Amino acid sequence: MQKALKVYGEVLRLVRRLPEDSRPYYAKYARENFVNYREVDANDTNALDELFLRAYNHSVWVLNKYSVDESAANRLKEICCG
Repeated sequence: MQKALKVYGEVLRLVRRLPEDSRPYYAKYARENFVNYREVDANDTNALDELFLRAYNHSVWVLNKYSVDESAANRLKEICCG
């Protein structure tokens, strides 16, 4: 649970790097996704790792879409994959 909260917090920090008009959409999108997956078994490490990797990959995709340097997601990568 702690790791999920760290990932969520870091995703929201990355949302702040996006253009102001797109921030509400992506903040809402992130919240909805984390809420939708809260029922995942905390003991199923494979499922959790897959979800965290998906969060990282999607965050990098969004950052690239808005020409934000993807190195901004290094901390998220460390949390999700490291």
